[in-house]
Amino acid sequence: MDLRRLDNLTERTPPLAIVVPLALVVLIAVADAVSPKEVYLSPMLVIAPALTASFAGPRRTAVIALVALGAQILAATVTKRGSTQMHVWPLVALVVLSVLLVFFSYVRERRGRQLSRVRLVAETAQRVLLRPPPERVGPLRIAWLYLAAEDDAQIGGDLFAVTRRRPDVSRVLIGDVRGKGLPAIAEASAVLGSFRETARYCETLPALVEALEERVTRDMEEVAESRQDPGEHFTTALVLELPDDGGPARMASCGHPPPVVIGADGRITEPDCTAPSPPLGSGLLPAVGVHADEVAYGDGDTLLLYTDGLIEARSRQGVFYPLAERLATFPPALGPESLLLHLREDLLHHTGGRLADDAALLAVTRLPDDAAAPGRRAQRP
Repeated sequence: MDLRRLDNLTERTPPLAIVVPLALVVLIAVADAVSPKEVYLSPMLVIAPALTASFAGPRRTAVIALVALGAQILAATVTKRGSTQMHVWPLVALVVLSVLLVFFSYVRERRGRQLSRVRLVAETAQRVLLRPPPERVGPLRIAWLYLAAEDDAQIGGDLFAVTRRRPDVSRVLIGDVRGKGLPAIAEASAVLGSFRETARYCETLPALVEALEERVTRDMEEVAESRQDPGEHFTTALVLELPDDGGPARMASCGHPPPVVIGADGRITEPDCTAPSPPLGSGLLPAVGVHADEVAYGDGDTLLLYTDGLIEARSRQGVFYPLAERLATFPPALGPESLLLHLREDLLHHTGGRLADDAALLAVTRLPDDAAAPGRRAQRP
């Protein structure tokens, strides 16, 4: 999106919208002309610029104000009701109010442009930081979704990434940085950078997690905002290794909820993390070690990875979102994109349209051999 297109966002009002205040000016002026002498309707002309300021910019508001001002002068000249002083003060009031409306419309338009730029920067930062994975990586078909809790925010501490180690193995990361705001974004960037660098050369999944812990701990000393956020700095993470040959997936959890497996037959499975490790950056992982669990993951199966903003979303009655229970009600054989769309609609319906925390979702479907063959070569996100 071009920044220059943001300069006149408020002025992009449909041309027909301006007809309404103009019609009001004509209607009030005519009604004032035919009304009894003791009835003065011309002061109601102020409604026209006030209405215009609610949806248009300062230029159109000023135009309508001038039209209303001219109509009031014309009405005072034609009808010649009452004393001159009786017409002067409504005219002064209209001028003062019109000036204020034009000024407030200008301020609102300026803030609107600033907000649009902030949203644009947030969207750009999200794409640079998260670097969304391609739709196809080896035999995997991938879809992602990021749900921001705040209307004006597009990015937070939730993160995910997909990369290839060898031509026959994909590695996936999803995580959630403790905290919010710019410090969380800086820490998420450090985790993603470490994963993309180490995932390609570490031989085993435990070795990858240990390398992540070492690099994240070192990077946190540089990016963590200890003054603004004096608490602990860590990242819950789930790291998976998905072989192309149809074998089971392997996962290592660092304090992060495990994925949900949606089978090709529609069966919902929630694998257990038998020995989860502490979060990355906590400093406890070297003492505990890393354990990797196997997850049955066949052709046509879909892995649904998510952050806790999904399962901790509450309804108005305070009920947590029942993920597995709701997934069982979805239509069978959904592709990853359709699955996330259904999940988004169902989640927002459950919460009444508002989320208390950001949620990142990643759906990874393993295509059968015949469907995956054309895209079998390695793709690097």
